[in-house]
Amino acid sequence: MFYQTKTKSAALAFLVISGIIYAIFTGYFGREMVIEAAILAILAMSLDMVAGYGGMVSLCHGAIFGLGAYIFGILTAMLGLSPFLALPIAISVTALFGFAVGGVTSKTSGIFFIMTTLAFGQMVYVIIFDARSLGGDDGMSGIPRMDLSLIGLDMNDSLTFGIFVILAAALVYLLIAAILRAGFGRSLVGLRSNETRMRALGMAIWKYKATSFAISGGIAGLAGALAAQHTMFISPSMLVWTVSGEALVVVILGGLGTLIGPAFGAVLFVFLKHEVSEFTNYWHLIVGTVLIITVVMGNKGIYGQLEHMIDNWLHKKQGRISLAKEDNHA
Repeated sequence: MFYQTKTKSAALAFLVISGIIYAIFTGYFGREMVIEAAILAILAMSLDMVAGYGGMVSLCHGAIFGLGAYIFGILTAMLGLSPFLALPIAISVTALFGFAVGGVTSKTSGIFFIMTTLAFGQMVYVIIFDARSLGGDDGMSGIPRMDLSLIGLDMNDSLTFGIFVILAAALVYLLIAAILRAGFGRSLVGLRSNETRMRALGMAIWKYKATSFAISGGIAGLAGALAAQHTMFISPSMLVWTVSGEALVVVILGGLGTLIGPAFGAVLFVFLKHEVSEFTNYWHLIVGTVLIITVVMGNKGIYGQLEHMIDNWLHKKQGRISLAKEDNHA
């Protein structure tokens, strides 16, 4: 069950405030890392919604991410549509694709579910890779960013765009948190805990799985559209299954089923990748080592373990206060 604890609220505020401060006082390269981390956080949170709370580990979220980028790129760079119209369309198309994936895979579980989602992702990758009209493996350039000049914001400025993406990630967190706190979210957790029992209660399992995948897919598509605007270039590499693998690593690193944990994992992953790669090309080895240590030390992720320690400390502190009050009354 999802609870918006004080620890989660403090963690969200810390990430948003520190991210904005870092973007203000760092240089161009630092802001690029902040943007990359925020976009990865959106993708990771969308995956955590279905994997951490619904028990559906997906390997097609990378393809959905890339599909969102391509839909946005096709509508803007090729068809000349306004980014303001292209963005909701990209989100809607990826949500529909997610609904289809969730519906088709609803009767599978475990390794069969994972491999089926991987197959969906590979199909999308092959279709786009072979489409010469979309640039094939050369990709597509000239992707525009949203024009907010009417309200005095220059989205081509790295600082402005960085703050925009950070706030977008915060809003995505609040949206998913609201969904998980609602009846739909509680039912989703029930499916993860005991799908047989939920089916016996008369729940339409496929509808819940398809709907959760639709919401998650739409959010992953949003991340892809923001990534397309960030680099102003898209290529089939955005749809490779390893993108899904990286997102899953980020979720586990931060804390599966914590929602805010994947955002911490995204920050750690991006900064490790860029900082360590300055000294060695084997930065994956460092990230892998950190992941192994994280899993072995408690299997809660970095944020998950930290939250567990803080909550235990607060619980013990509250217990001592209650005992002290009872002694005073006595």
